Amino acid sequence: MNTTPTIDVPVQVLSGPTVLIEYAGLRILTDPTFDEPGEYPVMPGYAMTKTSGSPLGTDEVGRIDAVLLSHDEHDDNLDRSGRAFLPRVPVVFTTISGAGRLGGNAKGLAFWDEATLTAPDGTVVTVTGLPARHGPEGSEPVSGDVVGFLLTAPGHPSVYVSGDNASLDYVQQIADRCAPIDTAILFIGGVRHKPMLDAQLVTIDNTQATWIARALQARRVIPAHFEGWAHFQGTREDLTRTFEEAGLADRLTYA
Repeated sequence: MNTTPTIDVPVQVLSGPTVLIEYAGLRILTDPTFDEPGEYPVMPGYAMTKTSGSPLGTDEVGRIDAVLLSHDEHDDNLDRSGRAFLPRVPVVFTTISGAGRLGGNAKGLAFWDEATLTAPDGTVVTVTGLPARHGPEGSEPVSGDVVGFLLTAPGHPSVYVSGDNASLDYVQQIADRCAPIDTAILFIGGVRHKPMLDAQLVTIDNTQATWIARALQARRVIPAHFEGWAHFQGTREDLTRTFEEAGLADRLTYA
């Protein structure tokens, strides 16, 4: 795996899972969520509450060359404004099932599938779909499909985007094939939805994030999807403390 540790890929976490990555001259956005704070009903008697919005709106985020959409079925990963934004982008990489639902410019990536983007200077950027599961084994009928992503290009550091993954087994598979990873953007949150899946984790928690940092040999870990919604567990201070106690404080970067 080609990594260039002396180059920091510019990354800006805008809101929840929405991250702007400037990679090899391309501007890539993950899981677009631009709605104002509010409630999103999930089922009778249960709603998700968004507590903070994005500092940039859809008209302010600028040119986006591609979207990496981990999944399209949950409002905290693709809200109303984000969904309306997708047609403005040349290509949206997502799950196979999600591409079928979205149509248009959506391209489904199965696990380990590859696609390419061409940067303005001609650099070929490879986008690899990576294994992910949004909950415990067998949870897909409830939580839906999800996919992670890896960005690689000659002379550029590798960037991993976890998506809403809760499977450490899948992370180990990624580590076996792709480590070391330069920059790991981890969707953390430690989410447990009590009405569903017996309150088991549907995204990784802080301790698991430190395990992943080690498994991937990540030089830099950027947390995302851990603030801005009421169902996320813990605080930024909790996450910082967990990395400090694990001896990994030098890898944790808030973007």
